[in-house]
Amino acid sequence: MPRAAVEDNERMSLRIAAATKSKLLRAALLRNTDLTSFVTQSALREAEAVIAEAEALKVSEQDHLRILALLENPPKPNAKLRAAIAALPDTL
Repeated sequence: MPRAAVEDNERMSLRIAAATKSKLLRAALLRNTDLTSFVTQSALREAEAVIAEAEALKVSEQDHLRILALLENPPKPNAKLRAAIAALPDTL
């Protein structure tokens, strides 16, 4: 997953066209808020939606039923799983 550079301060600079800034300012005024709050809240809503979509697991109904069946009736451990369990360090 790509990582964005994070600065140590609370400032963020954007370069946008004058028409874009005017439209954002108009929308902020219609919401009775300042431009910074409007842009921050709008961007934050979009960021949360993007993160939620990226973290959601989407499966078909058939796969969903298979997953539930495997959770309710898991297969018996095979030799590889038993070996992996035996290789785990003791945590107690």
